[in-house]
Amino acid sequence: MELTKDNVLKALSEVIDPDLKKDLVSLNMIQNVVISEKKLSFDLVLTTPACPLKNFLKESCENAIYKNISKDIEISINITSKVTGKERENDLKNLSKVKNIIAVVSGKGGVGKSTVAANLAVGLAMQGAKVGLMDADIYGPSIPIMLGLEGKAPTVTEQGEGQLIEPVMAFGVKVISIGFFVSPEASLMWRGPLASAYLKQMVTDTNWGELDYLIFDMPPGTGDIHLTLVQTVPVTGAVIVSTPQKIALADATKAVSMFADNKVNVPILGMVENMAYFETEDLPGKKYYLFGKEGTKKLAESMKVSLLGEIPLVEDICVSGDKGTPAVMGKNPIVSNAFLDFCQKTAQAVSIRNEFGDPTHIVEMTS
Repeated sequence: MELTKDNVLKALSEVIDPDLKKDLVSLNMIQNVVISEKKLSFDLVLTTPACPLKNFLKESCENAIYKNISKDIEISINITSKVTGKERENDLKNLSKVKNIIAVVSGKGGVGKSTVAANLAVGLAMQGAKVGLMDADIYGPSIPIMLGLEGKAPTVTEQGEGQLIEPVMAFGVKVISIGFFVSPEASLMWRGPLASAYLKQMVTDTNWGELDYLIFDMPPGTGDIHLTLVQTVPVTGAVIVSTPQKIALADATKAVSMFADNKVNVPILGMVENMAYFETEDLPGKKYYLFGKEGTKKLAESMKVSLLGEIPLVEDICVSGDKGTPAVMGKNPIVSNAFLDFCQKTAQAVSIRNEFGDPTHIVEMTS
């Protein structure tokens, strides 16, 4: 077969994206095809820079060209990305350039939800995404410590007739937290309506700009703050954090049920198990299940949601959080690989949700 643009596109139309169930050409993932004698170059445009299938898709493209045109062609594939976002209804003006909003939640406190949220944000940014992180855990804001932002404060800029809060930057992530506005020793004795009003104000008054993902670190439980979020912004999906213990899984079940409830109806992107097992660098592959084995995996299967990751119980995670350097950036491959795998699967789940799901919307609850 002759090396022409039409023949290249015809060959690449045989490559199917396993997640989106369509060929790369019809998905507009093949762009800028350039041919020069026996040389071929083109862009492979992924739906997220954190795509776990990037190497598989690249090899599939090469094989399709070799099979259908010639094995003598010199192929150069430039992998890039354009994060997808779903059509949103009743969106806020300052969120108009935010493609996806992810709520990281847990039914129970103490399961490492904030650790997961911080590492998800930084992990996605490390792979080239534009990311924001909103610390919505009003009563226990820990994101400033985890990202080394203690003592930092946002600035305020004039925007038209009003003012907007400019997020603090950390590791390529735009961050907002109530921890920037109150003393670390202060105890916030706020009733639900006041806490909800604060969350709404922080969301609507922050200059988020252009983002691929805006991640909300939610408080534990299923209360006022969670309802305020879904009634204020169109949430793309929720990530549920749990540990393997029975009591944590019981509360995680409630979190899944809340977001899946017909009145809320926010898609569950999946679950992640924190403190899943203990493993040391000296004995890689040897796992000790201190709190039970695969409890979250079994719960995810029973509730028909995806398992996005299993994060080990390793001292480096705690030490990194206390030092303000996320563990996903650390030198311990057991930890960093687990977090990066979780980040990729979460981004993958967002892309699938955007391809097959309904438009995102602000929840309207009358009772």
